[in-house]
Amino acid sequence: MDKIKERMNALRVEADNAVQRAETAESKCKQLEQELYSKDQDITSLNHRVTVLEAELEKAEAKVTELKASSEDSEHSKATSENLARKVALLEEELDAAEKNVKETMEKLRQVDVKAEHFERQVQRVEQERDSWEKKYEDMQAKYKSSQAELEDLVKTMENI
Repeated sequence: MDKIKERMNALRVEADNAVQRAETAESKCKQLEQELYSKDQDITSLNHRVTVLEAELEKAEAKVTELKASSEDSEHSKATSENLARKVALLEEELDAAEKNVKETMEKLRQVDVKAEHFERQVQRVEQERDSWEKKYEDMQAKYKSSQAELEDLVKTMENI
């Protein structure tokens, strides 16, 4: 009788532990989903930034083209020509900076995408682990009910003796 009680207590402890591990796994899953959501927002933000930088790059290229054409048309003034040359140099520097920024942003976007895939795999693994724990919990519940039924049958049998 004591062994059955000990076994019942052990099964209860095991079931409680399984529930706690399942709750921990669900919490970790939620945390990873939140991180994934945050990374998705970062990707969206970076994509928007890339679009804005590409638009700025196009504007800068258009300005460079306009300034170069303008400088060819208006050679009548040395001062104007020097100003235009400085503007062209500045725009080319801005263009180089914008291109570098676009490259860096694209690299960051690629890294964020890799991280997002990694977190998705982690979420899937945690969900599988949670499902496994839930299955174990259900199995333990079934064993517990079966043991309880056996115990009741044993008690009835002992009472009949």
